Order: sequence, then C-alpha cells, then structure tokens
Amino acid sequence: MATAVSANRLELLQIADAVAREKVIDRQIVIAAMEDAIQKAARSRYGSETNVKAEINPKSGEIRLYRLRETVEAVENPVTEISLEEAQERNPAAEIGDFISEPLPPLDFGRIAAQSAKQVIVQKVRDAERQRQYEEFKDRIGDVVNGVVKRVEYGNVITDLGRGEAIIRRDELVPRETYRPGDRVRAYVYDVRSEQRGPQIFLSRTHPQFMAKLFAQEVPEIYDGIIEIKSVARDPGSRAKIAVISKDSSIDPVGACVGMRGSRVQAVVNELQGEKIDIIPWSPDAASFIVNALQPAEVVKVVLDEDANRIEVVVPDDQLSLAIGRRGQNVRLASQLTGWDIDILTEQEESERRQKEFAERTEMFMEGLDVDEVVAQLLVSEGFSSMEEVAYVPLGEVSAIEGFDEETAEEIQTRAREYLEHLEAELDAKRKELGVADELKDVPGLSTAMLVTLGENDVKTLEDLAGCATDDLTGWTERVNGETKREPGFLEGFDLSRDEAEAIVMAARLKAGWVTEEELAAAAAQDEEEADDVDEAGEA
Repeated sequence: MATAVSANRLELLQIADAVAREKVIDRQIVIAAMEDAIQKAARSRYGSETNVKAEINPKSGEIRLYRLRETVEAVENPVTEISLEEAQERNPAAEIGDFISEPLPPLDFGRIAAQSAKQVIVQKVRDAERQRQYEEFKDRIGDVVNGVVKRVEYGNVITDLGRGEAIIRRDELVPRETYRPGDRVRAYVYDVRSEQRGPQIFLSRTHPQFMAKLFAQEVPEIYDGIIEIKSVARDPGSRAKIAVISKDSSIDPVGACVGMRGSRVQAVVNELQGEKIDIIPWSPDAASFIVNALQPAEVVKVVLDEDANRIEVVVPDDQLSLAIGRRGQNVRLASQLTGWDIDILTEQEESERRQKEFAERTEMFMEGLDVDEVVAQLLVSEGFSSMEEVAYVPLGEVSAIEGFDEETAEEIQTRAREYLEHLEAELDAKRKELGVADELKDVPGLSTAMLVTLGENDVKTLEDLAGCATDDLTGWTERVNGETKREPGFLEGFDLSRDEAEAIVMAARLKAGWVTEEELAAAAAQDEEEADDVDEAGEA
C-alpha cells in the first residue's frame, strides 16, 4: 500500500511538471491549483463550514490536510473558532486573531470530489495561461508578428502565434484577401486587452504602421534610424503614400526605400497584395511637402492658410483628374499624409476666380469712393483689397500709384474714411436694433460688424459671450465617415484665429466676473510650463 501511495505522490508531481511545461506556466502555479482543488474536495467531505488548508510537498508530492480555526475570546462556532485558552495550550504564543492549524486524516477522494477537483485545476491553469499570454503580448503592441491561420469565423481570421491566439477582424484585412486554415499570415499587433474571456490580441494588415514596419524590415537604413518614416497614408489594397526623410545628407531616402531595381519596395508591395506605393521626400516646408505628396500630378502654385490648416493648390487644366485621382484617392491620401485640407483648382478656375475678385473689389471701390472704373482698377491692381487699407495706409502709398498726385490721394483717403464712418454708424444702429448690449463694445477684439453678427446668432449680452466656447466663434472641423466636415462658427467670415477668439471669450469672462486676473495669469503660467516640459521631452 505504501508503494502505491508513493507512486501516486510521484505521479502528482509528474502531472504538475507536464502541465507547467505544456502551458508554459510556472510549476508552482500548477501545484497551488492542485492544493486549491484538494481543499475544495476536502471541504465537501468535512463540511463546507470547515476551513481546510491543503499542502503538497513540492519535493515528495506528499499531501497534508489541516483544519484552520481562528482564535477568539468567546467561541460561537467550534468548527471555525477556538478559545484563547485552548489555542495557547497548543501554541503558547497564540493571540486573538491568530489561526491554529490541526492535522486532518488523509482523504480518499470519491468520484464526484475528484471530478470537482479536476475542474478547479483546469480553470486555475487556464487563468494562469491567459495571464501569462497577456503579460507576454502587452508590451508587443506595435510589433509585426507571424502566425498560422487556425480558422476563419464570419470573415474574422483566428491566428495561432505559437504562444497565443490572435484575431484579425474582417475590417482589418486587406480587401479581396482570403485565408484558409494552415496559411501563414504576417500582421501588426495594434491592441492587446485583458478581457473576461482571456487576453484578446488584435492584429491588423490595414494599419498605416504595418507598412512602416514592413519597410523597416526591408530597408536597413530605416531600422538603423538613418532614414525616418514621417507619415504613412493608406487606402488598403489599392494605393499608399509614405513620407521619408534622411538624417544623412549623403543618403537618398527615396532611393534607399525603392532599392536596386525596386527590390525593396516590391517586397512590401507583394506582402500587401499589390498595393501601389508612392514614396515621397518629407519637407519641413508645408508647401513643398504638399506639392511632393500630390505626385504624380504637377502643381503650378499653392496658397496656404495656416490658421485653418487649409491649402489651395493650382494645377494645369489637363492635370486635374490626375491630381484628384480615382474617386478622389490621390488628394485624399495626400491630405492624410500631410495633415492639411487640400483644395484643388485648375488654372482656368483660379483665373476666373481672380477675375471675379478683381471685378468685385473694383465695384466696391467705385461705389464706396465714388470714383470711376479706371481709378478703382488702379487701386485693386496695386494690391488694395479693402476700404480700411485705402483709408489708413500712409498717404505716400496711395500717391505713389501711377497717375495719382498727393491731392488725389488725400481726397481718396478722405472719401474712404467717410465711407467707413457711415458704415460704422449704420452697423451700430443695427446692433442697437438687435438688442446687443453696449457693454460688449468694450470687449477688445470685437468690431461693430462682429457685434451685429453675434446679435444675429442670439449672443447679445456679456454673459452670452462669456458662455461661448472658442469653437462657437471660429467653427470646427470633424471627420464623419472618413470625410472632413466643416461646421461654421458665429464669426466665420471675419478671418479670426483660434487664439484671437479665445482672447475675446476670456476678456468677456473677465468683465463678467467669471474669472479674475490672478486666475488667468496662473493658467497662462501653467500652460507655459507644460509647453516647456513638452519641448524638453522632445529634445530628450
């Protein structure tokens, strides 16, 4: 009988070793799971109230059972509690709150108890395996991994990574890609989450960084940090643009990524099912970078609006379809790559718009200044675009126009100022009619025309303006279903920057008593400190 018991003990340790090896978890975790299982089985034999503790000797495999009872002053339940006197008889150092252990006789497991013990062990081992898998993969977000397809469920590809199972959701697969069980697959780890049913490893083949990582594998200069990938924009399975820059002036970043006879870029193209890749030199100058990003289309000129992060690009008439690309693909990818909203015009459209603007400004000067068409056209040709410019530039700038003398210039400026005063009076009358409070006139940065527009948008008191957000005044841009949508602000047409709008709102809050000068100064100091910290982190 003793021989059988010792064989069972050894067998127990062998099973623990085998499970630990197979599931790649610590042997001690498996032994702890077995102890829990034995405790559960023993509790069902000795009574569920009994606090049973099981110990397995990790060297001999011997199982020992103990009953634990808590030391208390007055015993209410003798199964779980023991009096202080009795406890001190067994252990003189015992105090209230200590647990006294008493050996229990060995246990013969029944079939039900053994089944229950097995379930506990399986569950504990599975939990440990999941935890190990999560710990192993949580730091691998951003890596490219290789796996074998296990099965395909509703278009989602379940992949065996050797030490774990991952999923490539249907929308993270390149279009028209099909996988069968046993196929090898390479993908990018973009998320690892520990969920109720275990760690979920999410892979992607459409993520822009997947392409960046593939180039890093093919191009040693990227891996070594000599060439940097600044940004990537992808239309998965169809077209992509990648912007690169070299830290070594002797190395051409585009040539290095293309490789001899296109070998390096071709390896990435093959992995991505023939996705066409444009490799573009990155430039710190936004205009140059955007011109490069719109390749293969030629660009005649660009006009940047840095406040709105928009750029107007003028292309030859025959290049328009090439610049826009099929279904807008080329301009959309260029916009994603550069982070700018891009408007494309043909030379003809731009010429028509310029002529329209010229005609509108000429008309404005003819009416406002009561001058003939030739004089108005001369002013527009010299770059004057508003009545304010004509009224308040130094007199010499107007008299320097060919055909003008000082007397003519003075007369024109006088008429411009009279026109503006008349316009101001009309706007102020309209402001009063709309019920916009006089106190708003004292808010720095607001013109009478702005006050009229605010009144039309139901912002009529200091409190109304103080309650506005910066976006309410300037408008905002959001992406809806992949399309950029612009929501206009109350002061949309006034060429107001976000900083100027914020200053107007804060001035209103200060006048309304919502904030104090000290609070504003403290907030500004904190913003400056955070900006310095960011700069230092960037330099580090």
